[in-house]
Amino acid sequence: MSKGSAGFGEEPVTALLVDDEAHITRNLEKVIPWEQLGISLIGTATNGAKALELVDVQMPDLILSDIRMPVMDGLELLKELCDRGFDGEVVMLTGYQEFDYARTAIKYGAKDYILKPIDYEELEGVVTRAAGHIRLRKREKRNAEHKWKKLSTVAYEKLLLDVLMDYTSVLLLPEEDLPELADYTLLIVDLDDYSQLARYWNERERKLWNFAVRNVLQDALGDMVYSALQTREGEWCILLQQPPGEGAVADATLRRWGGELQQAVKLHTKLTVSVGCYPEPLRLEGLAQAYRKLQRALQLSLRKEAVLSYEEPATAERSELKLTLWAITDELVGALKQKDAARMEQAIAALNRELKAIPEHSHLRVEQMLHFLILHLLREMRDIGVLSGEHETAVWAQLDRSVNAKELLETVRQLAQQIMQAGMSRKPSELLMHAALDYIERHMAHDLCIDALADHLGISGSYFSLLFKQHTGETFVEYLKRQRLDAAKSMLLMTDKSVTQIGKAVGYAERRYFTKVFAKAEGMTPSEYREKSTAKDARL
Repeated sequence: MSKGSAGFGEEPVTALLVDDEAHITRNLEKVIPWEQLGISLIGTATNGAKALELVDVQMPDLILSDIRMPVMDGLELLKELCDRGFDGEVVMLTGYQEFDYARTAIKYGAKDYILKPIDYEELEGVVTRAAGHIRLRKREKRNAEHKWKKLSTVAYEKLLLDVLMDYTSVLLLPEEDLPELADYTLLIVDLDDYSQLARYWNERERKLWNFAVRNVLQDALGDMVYSALQTREGEWCILLQQPPGEGAVADATLRRWGGELQQAVKLHTKLTVSVGCYPEPLRLEGLAQAYRKLQRALQLSLRKEAVLSYEEPATAERSELKLTLWAITDELVGALKQKDAARMEQAIAALNRELKAIPEHSHLRVEQMLHFLILHLLREMRDIGVLSGEHETAVWAQLDRSVNAKELLETVRQLAQQIMQAGMSRKPSELLMHAALDYIERHMAHDLCIDALADHLGISGSYFSLLFKQHTGETFVEYLKRQRLDAAKSMLLMTDKSVTQIGKAVGYAERRYFTKVFAKAEGMTPSEYREKSTAKDARL
């Protein structure tokens, strides 16, 4: 058997020979220049039944098969391949007296046929053409997958994020805006103890750590067809695409993927994450509900470095309590986002009623849950930019002093009121700029321009430029360059990625241009920056 090489950067084509006459398969192996054609022979079979066994294991791209064979002939093999959805090419070998069989084979999907005695020059031409068709299909499939991967472009990511976060209904979307029919496997990656970690990070550090973790996740996912969305600080939602009707990914496989993501994050950032896996394939319209369920299960598990597969909760009292408190918190977050003071007060009153109804022996668990819900509330509010650093510091100080459910409930009330007041006092322009900075952070690797960002915010480009300079003290171009270079410096220190890969990750497609911009800003090339920092760390 020849291993073969495709040449010209093409993937090799694999072939299977099926004939009950051993001398014919030997001649086929020797006479056709398989390796030169970039074709790998993966086996031979003496009849259709044995060929099917090899097809199931080896999945060849090209099959050369005789028609008349014992046990299962070539036509039966062809019908069986058709029933199984075989998408490769089949070339039939037949004698002159079986010409009618050959025509029948073409009708059943054979690509071509060769009459015996075999004209090997003619056969080589047929094989070459068949391999060309196979490579063309592979290239088209690869391009389609690449196109899907690139659908994590700005518009598509926004659509997916809007659906996932339940900001829009799939039923209301124009048909042309919907992605191609597909099922999704949903995973959530959550940074362990994120609220506590973020307590000690300034805004710049938070951005850099979030950016670093997202890049590690993308690297770990490799060639899988996916979209990785940051749903909030310290939390990423990964949507893996699969053909519709393919069925659920095995639980063991999901857990293996989760473990690989955990290992990658720990290796490259020294941080730990927990991973939640939704066990059923999802359609677009089911993403929002599944996301909330999985997020809930992951957060309420109170376990670190876990890989959890979602299960519907039991109806035990404790599970019902968890879900009730979570539902009230969701209501409270929704009220604060919409600046609805009456709805906020109703949510707090509902929380108070639930706590009063809890038996005495459950109070310790309730205190743990309340503490967690405060952290969750902090995280949600930080993510939408309505919680100042001063307010957050004050909340942490109060949390350190709060020891029972009553005090924790009062902390919830005060936090909610502070957030409501801060939200009410924020000008529309401040909210627009918060959305703009968040957008830049999420899409740094893409081509960004003022007009696209202004269009996303629903304002004119000139008004956007004015607001942006007033809010940040920098022009859009200056700010974007600084953010990209900060992220690049972080990646140079934290990862072993090449300068080219880092440049692309932060939005510079060309290494030469990235190096030029970096050197002008930092006084040294990216490679020199990495070497200098590494040498400094070694001396410490």
